[in-house]
Parts: sequence; C-alpha cells; structure tokens
Amino acid sequence: MAVCARLCGVGPSRGCRRRQQRRGPAETAAADSEPDTDPEEERIEAPPPRCSLLELPPELLVEIFASLPGTDLPSLAQVCTKFRRILHTDTIWRRRCREEYGVCENLRKLEITGVSCRDVYAKRVNPRVKSGRFMKLLPDYEHMEYRDVYTCLLHRYRHILGLWQPDIGPYGGLLNVVVDGLFIIGWMYLPPHDPHVDDPMRFKPLFRVHLMERKSATVECMYGHKGPHNGHIQIVKKDEFSTKCNQTDHHRMSGGRQEEFRTWLREEWGRTLEDIFHEHMQELILMKFIYTSQYDNCLTYRRIYLPPSRPDDLIQPGLFKGTYGSHGLEVVMLSFHGWLARGTKITGDPNIPAGQQTVEIDLRHRVQLPDIENLRSFNELSRLVLEVREQVRLEQQEGQLEGKEPAGRPAQEAAAAEQPAQSGQGQPFVLPVGVSSRSEDYPRTCRMCFYGTGLIAGHGFTSPERTPGLFILFDEDRFGFIWLELKSFSLYSRVRAAFRNAEAPSPQAFDDMLKSIQAVAC
Repeated sequence: MAVCARLCGVGPSRGCRRRQQRRGPAETAAADSEPDTDPEEERIEAPPPRCSLLELPPELLVEIFASLPGTDLPSLAQVCTKFRRILHTDTIWRRRCREEYGVCENLRKLEITGVSCRDVYAKRVNPRVKSGRFMKLLPDYEHMEYRDVYTCLLHRYRHILGLWQPDIGPYGGLLNVVVDGLFIIGWMYLPPHDPHVDDPMRFKPLFRVHLMERKSATVECMYGHKGPHNGHIQIVKKDEFSTKCNQTDHHRMSGGRQEEFRTWLREEWGRTLEDIFHEHMQELILMKFIYTSQYDNCLTYRRIYLPPSRPDDLIQPGLFKGTYGSHGLEVVMLSFHGWLARGTKITGDPNIPAGQQTVEIDLRHRVQLPDIENLRSFNELSRLVLEVREQVRLEQQEGQLEGKEPAGRPAQEAAAAEQPAQSGQGQPFVLPVGVSSRSEDYPRTCRMCFYGTGLIAGHGFTSPERTPGLFILFDEDRFGFIWLELKSFSLYSRVRAAFRNAEAPSPQAFDDMLKSIQAVAC
C-alpha cells in the first residue's frame, strides 16, 4: 500500500486509485471513511516533530552563534528580536576576534596582559594640571565592547592584512600588516646591516589603526621621531591601498636635513658616512636617502604572496636576504616553477629595481664541481659553467626546431641524484681566487650546484641582460650565486619570520602577482 501510495501520489484518507476503480460507489465511500491502518504507511506519513532554534536556551544559542563566522552574524541578527538580543553578548565577539584575528587581550584587564604602557599612555602635559601628569590618549577599554573591536576595526580593515610591497621607485620594500594586540600595525621589514646576512630582519612601524571612540577607528602615522600623529588609509582596490600623513611636520628634525640624513644613515646602514670609504657606495647611499625621503608623506602598496611549496621542491621556497655589493643587503623571493627556480627582488636598487628576476636557475642542468684545488681557479669554474651554457643553447635550438621543450632532467630527478646530501655529507666548497664577496663568512660545504643566469644592467635599469652564473645550494636556509661576468658572489640567507595572511589563494594567483610586480618595475 505504501509503495502504491507513493506511485499514485495520494494520502491515506483517499486510498489507492486502482482499488477505487475496481470498487463500486458504496465500497469506495466506505473505504474513504475507514482509516488506513497500514503500519508502514503510517510511519511514512507521520509528520516529524517540530524543533526550532528559538526553543533552545540562551546559553546554548550563545555557544552556537560564537562558532559561526563573524560575517554571518549581522544576517542572523535580522531573524528576530531574540537573536538580535543574544548577539549583543560580548563573549561571542571576543571569540570571533580571537579565532579570526588572533586577538588575545582582555579588554577588562588590559593593564595585566602585557600591553606596553607606552601604547596606552603618552607623556603629554595636561594644560589643566600644572604638575604635568600623564594624559590618557587611548580610549577606556573597560567600557568598550569586542563587538566594536570586531566590526569597526578588524573587519573594516581586514583587506589590508598581509604582505605588501611599497611603491618606492626601484627600492621597493616589505611591509607586513598584522593585528598586534588591540591595534592593526603596518611594520616595515628591513634587511640587517651589511654584510651580516645571517642576522635577523629589522622592523619599524609605519602606521597603526585603533579605536579612539566607540564607533570610530583612528589611523596614525608612526613615521618620524615625534611620536604618533594623524594619518589616513585609503583602500584603492582589492590588492592595493595607500597611506597618507596629515602632519608631515612631525617628520622633520630640528637639525634640518643633515641631522635627518645622519639619523637615517645610522638606522639604514648602522654606521656614519665617515665610516664608508668607498666613494661609489657613498653616492648610492646619498641617492637613496634623497629619493626615499620624497615618499615620507604618501605611499602606495601592492599585495604580495609567499610562494607555494610542493614536496619535490629543492628547498622550501620563501624570502631570503642577499648581499648585492655596494647596494648592501636586499630581500629576494625564491620560488619554483617546474624545472626553473626564480629569485625575484622584493627590495631593489637603481641597477636592478624591485620586482625584477635577479637570478634564474635551471634545475635540469647540474654542475659537478671539481676538487677543492681546481675549484680555486676561476678559469676552471668559468669553463665548466660556459660548457653547460653551450649545452643549454643547443637544447633550446633543438626544442625550437622540433616544437617541444628542451631536453633535460626534471628538478625532482636532479634532486634525487644528490648523493652527498642524502648521506648527510656535503661537498667541500671555496670561492675561486679573484671572486669578490661582501663577507668571508660563507659555508665551506655545499650540497649541489646548478647552472643559472643572473640579471645585470646599467644605472636606471639600462641595457639589461642575463649572464651565466652558478647557483650553489648550501643547506635548507642558505644558497649562493656566482656572477661570472662580475666575478662576484652573493650569499642568501632565509628570512625567519611568521607572516600571517600571506598565502596565495592559488598557484595561478601567485604567478599573476609575480607578473604584476615585474610589470610595475619595467
């Protein structure tokens, strides 16, 4: 009966149409008046018990709502008055602030959570109090709600979190915008002082955003030496925003440009101009100061992503600090693209600007180094590298004629052929005589070497060309590159920092980002 009822589309009160056709009028009427007692049909047609979120206790609703994304809660508040009232519970928004943005501070006990009093108070004389007491500049967090922190600060400025490259001409830079305590702070990451490539990155704040009033976020410029002052942030488009300082007089120093230059030189290079004896290096430093000081009131930033990693990558891709002769230390992003590895400049110089691919490594063509005595000869190393370059040129010609990619081993096969590294031993390494290096403190053993090309150009990125070189992999965190034409050696060391909101949504998005910053640099 139950199967027949599903086929006929009738309920138990009317019965089956096939039976009605075989019965007479009296039998049909009697059948309609009698209930259908089929147990299976009663179970199918019985209505389910009604259950509503409105019937749940408030404390259970608070737990349910607190587990939902914060972006869904405003729509939930429009369902009914009860939901809207429950969504005023501050524990819901505190959990969203913690899980989505990492905020761990307790608004009710701010003084014991490790937040620096320098951030909460500032020495400013209150004109009404002659004794010169501390004047509170930030809001009273005891009367602020996590809902305000989430909606007016974190959610509103979520689009600027992550890694960015400032548009400072050829010099570029690395900006990391993070949630820091109850602030959103833009930290500018700077390489260590030349030539200490293994030292940690330095960083300084450029701007910060926080709540000064219950429903209003305040942007402050942190540039200069007179403390925080009024600033502005404008989100230009999805992956671009700009900052502006509204009080540039806070950037000036009483001693004028000379004092500003000396202070900048100590921060940027860790030395005075008298300590730098190379005249060409002095010119480069002075040029950088004059150029970058033009951007102290307004900057535009473009989003960058960390490179995605794969199990067959030679080493973990990421950001590295590298030595670049008189230009000092610069930040390079190492990424893998099939049988190619590329080093893209995040910071740059007047010769090779930020965004350009400084080195490119062909992982199909491994170079077997000679013994340590022959390695000291630059001519011997040059001969080995140039032989590989000729082989690459011939393979490229064959590939063009046959309409296919050049022959060669893929990167994973080349990595699998690494015998010394697999056995835990490295091959002895020493720089050839005549090759200049910013530091003699480079590793004396290496895991493997590959043929590569390095980009060189004249001042202003004139006459750029790719020249042959040698990529040396020392370990998981360090590699080097010998520029044959320049007879120069660059040492690269991994940037050890945890960057949040920096993952590319897809490999294609990362490739598009690389093309975008390179197009800007051209």
